[in-house]
Amino acid sequence: QVQLVQSGGGSVQAGGSLTLSCVASENKYSRLIMGWFRQAPGNKREGVGAIDNDGTISYVPDSVKGRFTISKDNAKNTLFLQMNNLEPEDPAMYYCAAEEGRIGGSWFRPIPEDFGNWGQGTQVTVTT
Repeated sequence: QVQLVQSGGGSVQAGGSLTLSCVASENKYSRLIMGWFRQAPGNKREGVGAIDNDGTISYVPDSVKGRFTISKDNAKNTLFLQMNNLEPEDPAMYYCAAEEGRIGGSWFRPIPEDFGNWGQGTQVTVTT
């Protein structure tokens, strides 16, 4: 298993930026996929994107493509989500997740059911 601790988030005006971080510890896997998900009230948890040890990035939904960037510092076991030009549709609880494996290509769609390790979540609010 993997322990995940998130930081970042908060409130920002529309058009602003936020960065989320997620540190993985006690990792027993040799290959790790780490991803970001978000869940707004009343909605299902949706994948924002994922990245593996090789830096391969998964499918990124059109709703965030070009605005959100996923990256990973393997040396520090830290996952990042840089969110730019935040929109009123972006507020949600954001979660990082991890699971053993690798991403075959950008066709890979991260879904919550495929991940067994989760961070505590962090709220992102966008004001107008």
